[in-house]
Amino acid sequence: MKRLCVAGLLLCAGSLFAVGARAQDQADLAKAGFKIYDNNCAQCHGDRLVGSGITFDLRRLKADERPRFENSVLNGKNQMPPWRNVLKPADLDAIWAYIRANANE
Repeated sequence: MKRLCVAGLLLCAGSLFAVGARAQDQADLAKAGFKIYDNNCAQCHGDRLVGSGITFDLRRLKADERPRFENSVLNGKNQMPPWRNVLKPADLDAIWAYIRANANE
């Protein structure tokens, strides 16, 4: 019985470590996303995602709207030019992590 409890505790501790590591990975990705956003997006969408009200407020994007985000970024939309040949898939991942870390939800 004691072995089972110890094994269960170790399993729980390992799971918590994995969750913490994923959270840290997301935080690091969001930090990288801030730099990419600041260099490529802030001039229209505002510093730290706070725009002037003329462009779409990216903080309003919901977690399930990643396809919408990618489509708009890659193909352009209205006044936004396409960024397909400028941003890499890893850049989009980082920007998305930054947006999600600062979403209004």
